[in-house]
Amino acid sequence: MGFKTLKYEHIFEPEKYFPQCHASTLLKLKNGDILSAWFGGTHEDHEDVAIWYSRRKEDKWSEPVKVADEEGIPCWNPVLFSDEKDNIYLFYKVGKNPRSWYTMLIISEDMGHSWSQPKELIPGDVGGRGPVKNKAIILSDGTWLAPASIETDTLWDAFADISRDEGKTWIKSGMVPLDHGKLQGKGVIQPTLWESEPGKIHMLLRSSEGFIYRSDSSDNGLTWCEAYATGVPNNNSGIDLVKMEDGKLVLIYNPIRGNWGARTPVVCCISSDNGETWSENFILDHNENPADKVDGEFSYPAIIAEGNRVYITYTWKRKTVAYWELEVL
Repeated sequence: MGFKTLKYEHIFEPEKYFPQCHASTLLKLKNGDILSAWFGGTHEDHEDVAIWYSRRKEDKWSEPVKVADEEGIPCWNPVLFSDEKDNIYLFYKVGKNPRSWYTMLIISEDMGHSWSQPKELIPGDVGGRGPVKNKAIILSDGTWLAPASIETDTLWDAFADISRDEGKTWIKSGMVPLDHGKLQGKGVIQPTLWESEPGKIHMLLRSSEGFIYRSDSSDNGLTWCEAYATGVPNNNSGIDLVKMEDGKLVLIYNPIRGNWGARTPVVCCISSDNGETWSENFILDHNENPADKVDGEFSYPAIIAEGNRVYITYTWKRKTVAYWELEVL
């Protein structure tokens, strides 16, 4: 098992459109175009931070365009998703911080060329319903499942948001059980999801404990087992995973232990046994001697798959978004 590099590039010139950017997402359209979105502005949590996006068409990325903004309030963590009718959904957070943010949604019915007016996903919600960082998935029975989490001043916890009517309404799953008394840090957030067989859903989670955590569900994500540590290191930074057509899982993450550990290197690896074991890491970006924290940051990855290929984006030194296409061998 391994990877073959097909493309590696930056979506836009570093610092040309804003000083900093972070938290990218991507989606491949049926016509072959790739959409990517991220938040950009002065710096994370600054009031001028908005959601930007670009389209990759005929091997070239378009100039970034601001697609969503909220005057005087920062935007965060866009997530792209496409339904079976080719409607495109862009979820994003708005708020001064993750304790007070809420989820907004815009929709495109013309492959991302125009967008609806923004609306709250769950009117009146504070804390963040819907996908918090990683993509929603469509289960074998048609259910939409969005990986969600809540951050308070003292605790982090995860759950899934469930829609059985193609996004019209959402219900919360049970919270992922977690014994906070045994933890050193706040907990787990930002799940990434896959379905191994009908009704059996799994999540990997960012944690404050030095390892990626996992939870499993046997009822389409309605309830979850107690979260448990895997042997995969985690630096308390974002991860993402995709299930390929042949059942392999591809995980992208920073293979570093420690609460708020370094965000370099960024790597991907493969599992052929539903996440029990993983192949050797394939390094995408690494800076062994960064001048400062930002100079060594390759983080918050997003990954999708089609056929035997995976498509990846991640934050590159907070200055631009890196893009990869890999063939999975």
